[in-house]
Amino acid sequence: MLFNSFSFFIFLPIVYILYWVVFKNCSSSKNLLLLIASYFFYSCWDIRFLLLLIFSTLLDYYSAIKIFDSKTITQKKNWLFLSIVINLGFLGVFKYYNFFITSFAEGVQNLGFNFNGLWLLNIILPVGISFYTFHGLSYVIDTYNNKIRPEKDFIVYSLFVSFFPLLVAGPIERATHLLPQLKQNRNFNYTKTIDGLQQILWGLFKKVVIADNCAVYANQIFNGYENYSASSLILGAVFFSFQIYCDFSGYSDIALGSARLFGIELLKNFSFPYFSRDIAEFWRRWHISLSSWFKDYLYIPLGGSKVNKYRAIINTFIIFIVSGFWHGANWTFLFWGFLNAVYFLPLLIFGLNRKNLQIVSKDKILPSFNDFFQILFTFSLVTFAWIFFRAPNLSIAWDFVKHIINSSILTIPQDFPLITTVLVICFIIIEWISRFGVHPFQKTNKIKYVGIRWLIYYIFILTIILVSGKQQQFIYFQF
Repeated sequence: MLFNSFSFFIFLPIVYILYWVVFKNCSSSKNLLLLIASYFFYSCWDIRFLLLLIFSTLLDYYSAIKIFDSKTITQKKNWLFLSIVINLGFLGVFKYYNFFITSFAEGVQNLGFNFNGLWLLNIILPVGISFYTFHGLSYVIDTYNNKIRPEKDFIVYSLFVSFFPLLVAGPIERATHLLPQLKQNRNFNYTKTIDGLQQILWGLFKKVVIADNCAVYANQIFNGYENYSASSLILGAVFFSFQIYCDFSGYSDIALGSARLFGIELLKNFSFPYFSRDIAEFWRRWHISLSSWFKDYLYIPLGGSKVNKYRAIINTFIIFIVSGFWHGANWTFLFWGFLNAVYFLPLLIFGLNRKNLQIVSKDKILPSFNDFFQILFTFSLVTFAWIFFRAPNLSIAWDFVKHIINSSILTIPQDFPLITTVLVICFIIIEWISRFGVHPFQKTNKIKYVGIRWLIYYIFILTIILVSGKQQQFIYFQF
């Protein structure tokens, strides 16, 4: 069930009405309803995947209790190890097994040996496995580190893992943040409901109007890059940058807005990343829940930055490469992670990685020349890296880059998408104006006249209906 599908907009109101009307006075019944709704939501993809989700839930629920009840450190470590190995084992089989086997075969053949037997598995990657696996791992690790006590209510814990707004593409939640909300009584809040609906509308606009329209030109360019000028390739790469941002952050907005309808606050996942002035700021603003997960559960345990400079550099490369590999079993993702580590390196060496912590051009209508140049430069670096993320393999990615380096870079892009370009420019302006908040519609709450507010909403709704591009699946569903 897609967030931008007709079926979701039947499903969501039904669950909402049952939640606040039928079960309004019983928090445990509300949780059970949300759990059943979440399992139904997930089953719409493939009911077979539901069994894997339930098994993962049972594994971490039981492991955390055994870790807490263990009398010795060795017992605690054994249960932690068991949970991590099984979770990563499932993730490895479904997501990476064929990649490792194929890479091994190619390596052996490159050494001059014959390798005819490939034991590939004909399996489908379960939707959301990377996300709910990380939910469970963080919970078990936090229990081991005595940050939380294990949750004894199986319904509550199961809902933490499988709450439908975040189930298939995040944000990656923490037990310390979400579990307390699920255990407390949630009362209807009109303001939260309106804010949730506003964020859903903004997320739909980003996905359906911006991302899906950008995808048309980006796909056209990447699929036939040999036949286009260098300027067209650059524009295609820029459009993919906005496609992936509006696609993923649009999903996150719909997820956060949907959760808020039920009185639940999810972790913020994006904070206007394309207004970043350096790559470190970009990664503090892009896919925040994943970046913070790797920081807390991998980077800091490795020593973080509280080590010598050489070790800090190694830790940085580990984090970025693992982050790239998390996205998928392809050398392109590994190189994308490596490239971002290279970008980050000068900032780390010269101690500039925490230079830009404040919102860009605070209290200013327009950015200064220095801020504008830094934003443009950072966006260019990010867009170049996205080429490798988007390409099907490294060979094509490098060939794409080679085709950019020629005199046709000064020509007008072929098949120039005027309407999409205007939409992207309007989107950038709206984001810039609203960069101090969570979403642009928060500004409309200050408008005195209700009629004007509703006029703005109707304009966006009509734009979604009339200017929507060809429906595209959310990009991060494949991860």
